[in-house]
Amino acid sequence: MQDPEITDELIAAHGFTPDEYAEVLRILNRDPNFTELGIFSAMWNEHCSYKSSKKWLRTLPTDGPQVICGPGENAGIVDIGDGQAVVFKMESHNHPSYIEPYQGAATGVGGILRDVFTMGARPIAAMNSLSFGEVSHKKTKRLVSGVVEGIGGYGNAFGVPTIGGEVRFHPAFNGNCLVNAFAAGLADADKIFYSAASGVGMPVVYLGAKTGRDGVGGATMASAEFDDTIEEKRPTVQVGDPFTEKRLLEACLELMQTGAVISIQDMGAAGLTCSAVEMGDKGGLGVQLNLDLVPQREDAMTAYEMMLSESQERMLMVLDPSREAEAKAIFDKWDLDFAIVGETLAEDRFLVLHGDEVKADLPLSKLSSTAPEYDRPWEATPAAAALADAPDIDSIEGLRALIGSPNYARKHWVWEQYDAQVMADTLRTPGLGAGIVRVHGTDKMLAFTSDVTPRYVRANPVEGGKQAVAEAYRNITACGAKPLATTDNLNFGNPEKPRIMGQLVGAIKGIGEACAALDTPIVSGNVSLYNETDGQPILPTPTIGAVGLIADPEDLIAGLPEDGDWALLIGETTGHLGQSALLCEAFGREEGDAPAVDLAVERRNGDFIRQNSALIRAATDLSDGGLALAAFEMADAAGLGVALDETDTARLFGEDQARYLVACSFDQAEALMSAAAQAGVTIAQVGRFGGDAVSLGATSVPLADLSALYRSSFEAALT
Repeated sequence: MQDPEITDELIAAHGFTPDEYAEVLRILNRDPNFTELGIFSAMWNEHCSYKSSKKWLRTLPTDGPQVICGPGENAGIVDIGDGQAVVFKMESHNHPSYIEPYQGAATGVGGILRDVFTMGARPIAAMNSLSFGEVSHKKTKRLVSGVVEGIGGYGNAFGVPTIGGEVRFHPAFNGNCLVNAFAAGLADADKIFYSAASGVGMPVVYLGAKTGRDGVGGATMASAEFDDTIEEKRPTVQVGDPFTEKRLLEACLELMQTGAVISIQDMGAAGLTCSAVEMGDKGGLGVQLNLDLVPQREDAMTAYEMMLSESQERMLMVLDPSREAEAKAIFDKWDLDFAIVGETLAEDRFLVLHGDEVKADLPLSKLSSTAPEYDRPWEATPAAAALADAPDIDSIEGLRALIGSPNYARKHWVWEQYDAQVMADTLRTPGLGAGIVRVHGTDKMLAFTSDVTPRYVRANPVEGGKQAVAEAYRNITACGAKPLATTDNLNFGNPEKPRIMGQLVGAIKGIGEACAALDTPIVSGNVSLYNETDGQPILPTPTIGAVGLIADPEDLIAGLPEDGDWALLIGETTGHLGQSALLCEAFGREEGDAPAVDLAVERRNGDFIRQNSALIRAATDLSDGGLALAAFEMADAAGLGVALDETDTARLFGEDQARYLVACSFDQAEALMSAAAQAGVTIAQVGRFGGDAVSLGATSVPLADLSALYRSSFEAALT
C-alpha cells in the first residue's frame, strides 16, 4: 500500500503545530515518511509527552520514607511493611468512553490493571471516578449505562473487586464525560519489575493478544478537543477482552518468577511505539523492531497501523536470551502469543522494519525524554465574589433536595453491577466510605478512596486542589487507616487557553501544598487535557486517589451507629455555603468561594481520629452536604434514626473542612471529649442516633420516607 503524501493537512491532522513539525525536520534533517510522522505524533502528543504539564508536575512532592517508586514508571509503589508493597495508579479514558461508552470504559479498566501487574503486582482492588453531563441531556443515560456496564463487564470477568468510587453530574460534562480508573495491587518489595531496558542485543519480545486495527490513533485523538466529527473517531477506540487479560496476568506473574524478565512495559497509549520507545529511552538504548514478526489478527496491516494500534492485552518485554524456551513455554501454556520481534541496540536509534523495508529510522531519545515541553501562558483564576445572600430553607426540605438528586442519592444501581467481593478479601464494599481490602494472609488492611469537588476547583483552583487531597485524607482517616500516598488524575480543558492553564497550575499548586503538609506524596498519575467540545470545557476535575494502611485490626473503624449513640462533631463549623451542594441542588446556584482548607488543622484532627480509634464506633468525614447529609447517610446505613440539635441552615449544610462526624456510646463520648480537650481539638455533641425518625431541629420525618427517596432517586433518574 502506497503511503500518503505528507501534506500540511496531514501534518495538522497528526496534531503538530508548525513549530513542532519544524523541530521534527531539524532533528531528522529530512522529511519524515508516513510511519515516522505517526510515531512522532504519538510520542509528542499531550497524552504521552505531558508537554503542557511537565513543568508543573515537577513541583509535586513525590518522595518519602514509604515511597519505593514515584512517578515515571507504570505505577507508583509504596512500602506497607513486612517486605510487601502496594502498587497503584489512576488514569483516564475520557475521550474513548464518550465515543464508545462500553469499550471505552472497559479498556480503561484493562489498561490500568496492566499498569499494575506489569510491575509484578497482583491486582487486589479497583475504583473509578465518573463525571457525566446533566441527567436530562440526550446522551447522558446512554453514557452512564454503557460506562457502568463496561467497568463491571471487564473488572468482574477479570476477577478484581471494584470497591469504591464516585459519580457526578453537571452540564459542563455534557460534551465530554470523564472516566477515571484506579487499580492497586500487591507485590513483594524485592520483586518489582521496571520498564528500563538493559543490555545490548537483548531480545525484545511481544506478549499477549494479537495486533489489530482497533485504537489506531487513539493517543492523538485523546489530545484533541471534540467537535461535530466525533462519530468519525469511533475506530480509534480499543476493544477489550478481560479473559485474555486474566491469562496475560497469570502468564506474566509466572514468567516473572523465573528470572527471565529484564524489563517489561504495558502496551497502552500508542501501543508498540510508546512501549518500545519508553523502554529504550529509560535504559539509554536503541531498539530495532521487525514488524513481520508481530502477531496480527487482520490482513495487510501497514507499518503505520501496527506501530500505532492500541489493541489491548499486550506487553513488550526485554528477555534474558538464555530463558527464551522457558518463557515461551509459559505463554504457550496460557494460549497467548510470544514472539521475538526485535532487539536492543547500543546506538540511539529506533529502527522499524517491515517487508524488507526500513519503515522508520529515528533517533530514539528525541521521541520521548526530549519531546516538546511548554511553559504555556496562564492566568490566575480571579477571586470569587463573596456569597451575596446566604440561603435559608426548611432543613428537611434541604435534605430532600440533596438525597433526591442523582449527585447525592445512593448509587447502589451503579456499584451493584460491580463484583466487590471477588477474591474474598473485601472488608468494606462501596457506599460506606473508603473501600477496605484485607492484605491476604496478614492482619493488615488497605483503604482506598477517590475524591474531588470540581465546583470548588473552578471557583478557586488552589483551594480546590488542596480540598481534593484533604477530603481523600479524611476518607482514609475515617476508617482508622494511616494515609500513605496519593495518585492524581488531572482532567482539564484546553491548556492553550490561559484561563484553563491557570486552573491546572492553581490546582497543582494546591495539591502539592496539601500532599506535602499531610505527608501523602504523589507517586503516580495521569494528565488528561483538551476535555472540551465545541470550545466548551469541562469543570476542572483533578481527581485524587489515596491509599492508607491499617497495620493493626484494632485500629479499624468500620462499625455503624447503634441505638443511643452520641453524634459528635469534630472540627470547627462556621457555616460555609459558597459553592455548596445545598446551594447548587436546592437553589440552582453555583456562587461564592470554595471553602478554605487549613492543612495544619486537617492533620491535627486526622491524627486525633486515628489516635482515638478505639473510642469511635463509626465515623465519616464531612464534605458535600455538610453535617445534615453526613448524619443522614450514617443513619440510613444503620437503619436507625438520628436527631440533630442544630437548626441553622448554614451550620447544618455548610461545607467547612477538617471535620468528622463520629458515633460513640456515652462512655466513649465522654472519654473522646476529654481527649479532644487535651489535644486542642474542637469537639461538640450535635445529636443522638436512635428511633425511627430523622429530626433536624424541630422538624422530624420518618427515616423510612427519606431512605425510600435516597435509595430510588438515582435509578429513577437514569433508567
